[in-house]
Amino acid sequence: MPTYLWKGKSVTGDQQTGELTYETQEEALSYLRKKRILIISLLEKPKDVKFKMPGGGSVSIKELAIFTRQFATMIGAGLPLVQCLEILSKQTENVTLRSVITVVMHDVESGATLAESLSKHRKVFDDLFVNMVQAGEAGGVLDEILMRLATYIEKANALIRKVKGALTYPAVVLTVAMGATIFMLMFIIPTFAKLFTDFGGELPLPTKIVMYLSNFLRAYWWALAMAAMGAATLLKRYYATESGHLVIDRLMLKMPILGDVILKGGVARFTRTLGTLIASGVPILTGLEITARTAGNKVLQLAIEATRTSIREGETIAAPLKASGVFPPMVVQMIAVGEQTGALDQMLNKIAVFYEEEVDAAVETLTAVIEPVMIVVMGTIVGGMLVAMYLPMFKLINVVAGK
Repeated sequence: MPTYLWKGKSVTGDQQTGELTYETQEEALSYLRKKRILIISLLEKPKDVKFKMPGGGSVSIKELAIFTRQFATMIGAGLPLVQCLEILSKQTENVTLRSVITVVMHDVESGATLAESLSKHRKVFDDLFVNMVQAGEAGGVLDEILMRLATYIEKANALIRKVKGALTYPAVVLTVAMGATIFMLMFIIPTFAKLFTDFGGELPLPTKIVMYLSNFLRAYWWALAMAAMGAATLLKRYYATESGHLVIDRLMLKMPILGDVILKGGVARFTRTLGTLIASGVPILTGLEITARTAGNKVLQLAIEATRTSIREGETIAAPLKASGVFPPMVVQMIAVGEQTGALDQMLNKIAVFYEEEVDAAVETLTAVIEPVMIVVMGTIVGGMLVAMYLPMFKLINVVAGK
């Protein structure tokens, strides 16, 4: 259904704007009349232009950071805005980004602000990017804001890579361990099983258990695969729900060591994002709204949203953060000091720097702990199966030697 942009006045005379999605313009008009809106204009919203590279195009965070830094440098050098965009569109290698920049350039040429033009391409430029650009245009410091934004994107990207790396390592090792176990049960153990069957006699209990697992896996591997896929699908659907998202994210935070990495990464992202937005002149309520959506964890998101609600009612930032019980006491105290001294943005950036270093240390700790644990787990599984298979061999050797 088409989306309509409307502009009108309320009963009290306040000018209002918004968007409505209806099948026809008459339905949209009827809705506004029922709301007692005096309609000034009602136009169909133009559809956003979407660009795809062969096989599907996207813009990486690294490419976005390079674009932003180059844009800031050219604006700072005094080049006109449209000329900057034209140069960037010609030298950008990514087809998707080049096409988006070209459309933005044409919109700016037509009289739209840079922020309005960027806001039409949310898949490339998110709320944080658009709001910071808007603040930079309003304050006449667009080059400074873009440079700050480029620094933020680079640091945020580095933090995401570290947290993902911490999560990827144990997942890869666990997958290898499970793959080795399944391979042995499917292909190695049956060879020994045939030998033991021909030999006859009573088998040791560990050998019986391993042979039973092997026979079960070979007979019902399809059922186990379907069950695993079904469980993964159900888990994904549950995580997509509001309550499921909250439960799983809360469990992730409570996990030993790994939960510490996720929490510190979330705190670093929150403080870095909010500090950058406030320093750029974005209102605190808007900054918290954007920060909540980019928190990366539902528990942190709800805590930030509760903080935003409290601030709207006249509270400080530190009080609701403390009440949430999610943020470490040091973070709450430093934010409280920042509010009292009027240097909240600087204090938030100091917290971000500290916690980014803490994430580095937590990732190193996680790696140091997981390596021996995984070695012990893999050794126990593989070694246990080998011992179970060799126990009857010793018995067979004794029988042969006795003969």
